[in-house]
Parts: sequence; C-alpha cells; structure tokens
Amino acid sequence: MWNLVCSNYWNVPVQHICFMTGWILGYVFLGTLCDWLGRRRTFLLSISLSSVFGATVCLSNSPVVFLLLRLSQGVMLAGVFLSSYIARLELCDPPHRLMVAMIGSFFGVFAELLLPGVAVLCRDWPVLQAVATLPLLLLLSYWCCASVFPESPRWLLATAQIPQVKKSLQEFSTRNGVFLQDEIYPGETLLSEDCQPSYHSILEMRRTRVIWKNCLILSFTLFIGTGIQYCFTRNLHSYSTNFYFSYFLRVTTGAVGCVFICLSVNHFGRRGMLLLSAIITGLSSLLLLALTPYLRGGLVLVLSVVGLLFSQSLAMLSVFFASEVMPTVVRGGCLGLVLASGCVGMAASSLMELQNNGGYFLHHVIFASFAVLSVLCIMLLPESKRKPLPDSLKEGESQRRPPLFLSRPDRDNLPLLCTRQPLSEYNPDNYSRLVSATRKMLTKDNLAYRIAVPTHPPLLSDSDKQEQENETQKEIVS
Repeated sequence: MWNLVCSNYWNVPVQHICFMTGWILGYVFLGTLCDWLGRRRTFLLSISLSSVFGATVCLSNSPVVFLLLRLSQGVMLAGVFLSSYIARLELCDPPHRLMVAMIGSFFGVFAELLLPGVAVLCRDWPVLQAVATLPLLLLLSYWCCASVFPESPRWLLATAQIPQVKKSLQEFSTRNGVFLQDEIYPGETLLSEDCQPSYHSILEMRRTRVIWKNCLILSFTLFIGTGIQYCFTRNLHSYSTNFYFSYFLRVTTGAVGCVFICLSVNHFGRRGMLLLSAIITGLSSLLLLALTPYLRGGLVLVLSVVGLLFSQSLAMLSVFFASEVMPTVVRGGCLGLVLASGCVGMAASSLMELQNNGGYFLHHVIFASFAVLSVLCIMLLPESKRKPLPDSLKEGESQRRPPLFLSRPDRDNLPLLCTRQPLSEYNPDNYSRLVSATRKMLTKDNLAYRIAVPTHPPLLSDSDKQEQENETQKEIVS
C-alpha cells in the first residue's frame, strides 16, 4: 500500500524505533502504575487499550498515523507483559519461580516460530495486524473472571491492604480445597484492618543503596544482552542472505537458551550462570571482532551462534534475576526500568539499519567492551536461589552479595580439618581435673582474704573428715 523501498526504506527502521520507544515509555510509566493500582488492574487496562490501538492500526491510512498508533500500542503491550510477568512470579513459591518464568518464555518462542507462517497466510499487513490483535480481544474476558488472573496477595500484603488480602487468601484456599473455617477465621484477627494502605514509587529508590545498585547492574546486563545480538545476527546475514535462515536460527537459539537456563540456574545459582553468560558473550564478541578476517565462514557461524545463544540467555536471566531481587512494593517500577534499558538495546539495531550500518564497527567495539565490564559488575549482585521474594524496602536493602567461594558442609567435616572437638561435647577427663583442682584450692587456700581462720583448728575425727569431704563434693557437683 505504501512505497517503503529504495529512497523510502528509512520508514521501516523508524517504525521499529517508534515501536520500541512505546515499549520504553510503557515499561517506565505502567511499571509504576503496577505499584500503585496493582498487577490485575494494570493488566486489564493495558489489555483493553492495546486491543483498541491494535484494531485501529489496521485502519491507518498514512505512515505518520501508523507510527503514532504503533507507539501507543507499544506502550500498552509493555504493560501487558510487565504486569503478567510480575503477577505469575509473585504467586509462586521459590522452587517453582524459574519454571513458571521459562514457561512464559517458551510460549514467546512458539509464537515467534508461528509468525512467519501466519504472515504467509495473511499476505497483507492489515490482515496480519488483525490476526495478531485477536488474542488480545479474547483476554478481555479476564474482566469478568477474577479467578483466572487474581490480584497478587503478596502485593496486597506488602501495601497493607488487609481486607483484600483476607478475601484473596480465602479464595485461594477454597479453590485448593483446604478451606477450614474453624481454623482460618480465628487467625484472621491477628491482622488489623484499621491500618491504611501504603504505596511506594521508584522515586524512593534515591534513598536506597543496594536496591539502586542491583537495578543499575541488571539494567546494564540486559542492555548488553539485547544490544549485542545485532552484532551476531549481522554475521548470520553475511553467511546467508536468506531472511528465514537468520530468523529461525535466532529463534532456535532462544529456545535452546531457555532450556539451558532451566537446566543450570537452579543448580548453580542465578549469579553464577549470569556471570558465565556474560563471559562467553564477551569472548565470542571479542573473537569475532578481532579474528573475522582470518576465520573461515564455518568458524564465524559457530562463534555467532554461540554468542547469540548466550546473549539471549544473558537477557532472559537478567529479567528473571531482577524480578527476584527487587522488593514487592517497587517491583513494578524497578523491573520496568530494567526492561526499558533492554528495549534501548533493541532500538540500537534499528538505529544501525537507519544509518545503513555506517557505524557497525564502533557499535561492535562498544558492546564488546561493555560485555567485559559487566563481568566485574555481576560479582556485586546477591544470590536469590531458593530465597523468598523481598517485600519491603528494608528487606531489599538487606540483600548482600555472597562470598566468591562458598564453604561446603561436606568438605568442612573431613577428618583432617576437624582439629578439635565441639565445645558442647562432654569430656570426663576435663571434668575430673576440674573437680580435683577445685578441691585442692578449697583445702589448701591460705590467702590473706580469709578472715576467720583459727590459729589452732579443732581436731576432727576420721568420720568427721570423711563427712566434710562428702559435703564438699556435693557442693561442687551441684
């Protein structure tokens, strides 16, 4: 419909930049709205408006209107993703948080695999836009069914909304079949309903140090993970000019990255695997930057695929890590800032295409240097494996980074390392020596502070002496 080739090709990357700008604005503002209105209300508001903007995009008759509508739709889609991501993590216990997060990532990979086929069937972009908007219209049924997408009880409790917390927990217990009225209602009196709800915003982070540091580091790692992917995908384009080759290879590496995170993160920890992903991403980028003219095409392809795999793992793990270390009262705003930095990295690739790859070498050098720098920053992060989510700002500030080399109980209990017995263990030899020393001290003590000492002590019979010694031993034992 519009002529977007040759001299008008610049409209294509501009459209992507406007769309990513909408996501950035949505993450920042709707993330804060998640902390004020709640996860459910923000989700429903975002779903409603994104459906309206998505349907309106199909009817746009000019490139300018199309760009404005895409920007507005990006704002609302960011709210949908952010509120749903936070809500499903806050409803999980620590052992299942990673599994729930990766299930959402697998659904995203599956949608990307279906997109080329749907685009071939639709042919025209207005039809494709309408088909992509249809699932959003189906999600509007959540307005009527609160049990499908409930409000987060963790957020309600953290903001002191006690009546809503009680109602939500009663609904959960009823659906789980463990509702016992005689046991639950007396326990409710422990929570006072007179306290007023207290809401927080990301502006309160200026008085924190640990939360602000964690937010900056994870924003930096996500920015690197999304921005450096362009350096690897461009090498895929040079290896094969087929669009579907690079597209499906990128999606496949994303799926492999999800599997890699599922198999490793719960065993080795969040911080360790984030560090490994950053190291391999930086090494792959540096090798491609320095040795591409001297390597064959196959080696360039292998390094590009490895770098793309671990850069996607770095991005996904940064988002998941940020959702675990940020406190509940400001989790929406903090995670929104982290995700916004990731969208800035995505928009960097469109800026390169807008300039016809004029500054690609400088782009590659900057992101490779940032990847090396991120290795040092990741060491300052705490570890959140098998730990409950922090709720208040105080709990978020109490998180400290663990030592580099953690002690192992099975290693510390080796015979060669056990140089002395525990202090609480009973030793009969030491006890008998204490009794004999105390007895000698009492019978032979001739210090000056003893006042009433007769010059000629009375003579005692053997039976009296034995009786006196028995009484002395009883006093010592007692």
